Parts: sequence; C-alpha cells; structure tokens
Amino acid sequence: MTEQQALYKYCLRIGDDALIQSYRLSEWCSNAPMLEEDLALTNFALDMIGRAQPVLTYAGKTEGKGRTDDDLAYRRGERDYFNHLLAELPNGDFAYTVARLFLMSTFEYFFFGELQHSADATLAAVAAKTLKEVKYHMTHAADWVVRLGDGTAESHYRIQQAVNELWMYTGELFETDEADALLEDKNIAVDMGRIRPEWKSRVTNVLTEATLATPADGYMQTGGHKGIHTEHLGHILSEMQYLQRAYPEATW
Repeated sequence: MTEQQALYKYCLRIGDDALIQSYRLSEWCSNAPMLEEDLALTNFALDMIGRAQPVLTYAGKTEGKGRTDDDLAYRRGERDYFNHLLAELPNGDFAYTVARLFLMSTFEYFFFGELQHSADATLAAVAAKTLKEVKYHMTHAADWVVRLGDGTAESHYRIQQAVNELWMYTGELFETDEADALLEDKNIAVDMGRIRPEWKSRVTNVLTEATLATPADGYMQTGGHKGIHTEHLGHILSEMQYLQRAYPEATW
C-alpha cells in the first residue's frame, strides 16, 4: 500500500462516519420527543454533513481519478464504504440514539483532538473545526445520558439497555490496519492506542454519574474498515442514493 492509497482510505473512513451518522440523525427530524431536541439532532446532522464534504473532497483529490465529493457519497457500493458499524445502526428509541451519539462523539472528541496536530494540513484544519462541534455533541449527549440514567425507572432501564447493546460495537472504533500504521509513521494518522484509555475513562465517568453500569469488554463486532457491514447500510444507501441511481447523470 502506498501513502497515497493509505491517505485515500483514511479520508474515506472519516468522511463515511460523518455522512452515515448524519443520515441517521436526520431521521429524527420532526420525530424527536421535543422540539428543542428535534432542532438539536437535526443541527448535529448538518454539522456532520459539513465535516463529510471537505474530507470526501480531499479523498477524491488524493485518489487522483477525478471523482468529486458527490461521486464518493452517491456512487459507491456498500462494500466501498468504510464507516464504523456503530454509525449505521438504526436509531431505535431516543435512549438508543443518545447512547450511540454519546459513545461516538466521545470517541470523536479525542480522535479529532489528536488529528488537529496531524502533519497533513488539510486533515489538521478539518479536525480543528470539527473539534468545536463534537465537543458540544459529546456534552449534549452526556447530559442526556445522565438525565435518563438518573431519571425514572423506565428511562434508567432504556439507557442502560442501549449502552449494553451498543457496547459490542465500540472495540471497532480503535482498530488499526496497514493504512493507519503507514500514516502514523508519517505523523498523519492518530495513535488509537493513545486515545482508547482516555475514551474509556470519560465514558466510565459519565456512566457512573448516571448511575449506570459500564459493560464488560468482551466479544466485539467488526468489519466496517474492511467494507463488511450490517444489513442496515444497504438500506441507507438505497434511499440516500436513489436519485443518482435512477438518473445517473442528472443535473439541476
């Protein structure tokens, strides 16, 4: 694998995570339990679209085949996406969405905190801007975890069940491969071993405050970095890419 190929794949991972998360959060538009949360989740989705666009644009330039951000978003098949599995899971109830947002945004807070120091100027710039957004996403989600966990018996049960069910997808967040190793040697990629204990500490502290139990590490689902996904990504793409599939060369 060349440095160019590694950087292309690394950019796709970051862009795909943002794009697919954005799609999932946008599904809450007009469906959230209260107006303020409807607006919050929709705005988080817009933040993620704003992150995906420059990263996918950079991926296209890095690839060198003339593909644009739209080409990469709407003209790839399921096996050519490299987002984490956690991002593509269905929303479930509000507690499930809150738990997923909390786990992902806490990871992203530490990830982009490190990436802003990347030797790659484009990734560093995107990370610096994104860090401000994900810090708020993380704080917002953590506040809800505490409110639900330390709320009624029903809300406590739902958020604990959500954390328990999602935990098996968190190990994949810190997986590395040849692309990571090559870019880490160039001071471009993030050292995942460095941020994992920070993520675990922050998550555990919030769960403890919420009177929730931190699940034990055990079997972890994996596959996203290899393009192997749950059935849910295919359904997302069938809707998200419908116009491009029906009218491949359509212009406005």
